[in-house]
Amino acid sequence: MKEKTLYWIPRILTILAIMFTIMFSFDVFSGNEPLAKKLLAFLMHNIPALILTAVLIIAWRWETIGGVLFIISAITASILFKGFSGNFGILIVMAPFFIVGILFIIHNYLYHKVQEVNG
Repeated sequence: MKEKTLYWIPRILTILAIMFTIMFSFDVFSGNEPLAKKLLAFLMHNIPALILTAVLIIAWRWETIGGVLFIISAITASILFKGFSGNFGILIVMAPFFIVGILFIIHNYLYHKVQEVNG
């Protein structure tokens, strides 16, 4: 039971966090621009969410690699958006991805350790 809980928590948390980042991109639909420009802006605003979705797909299959990629993504985004020099809001947005990366690595470590013992 614990193994299944630890299996699903990072996946569900990642999906919720990606949906949270997508929520910020809906502001492009306000204004008087043509629909094509709005759709292009919507796509551009969602590039980070698309990258994080790709990382989730990798993490679903290879948990350690995906966990490391989530940690790298969170740190990289925090640096790019100046999270360590005054923009503390990005740290709040990126924290779930850092935590998820750790959870993926922990689950993979514990799951393989149990398999070796039962092996």
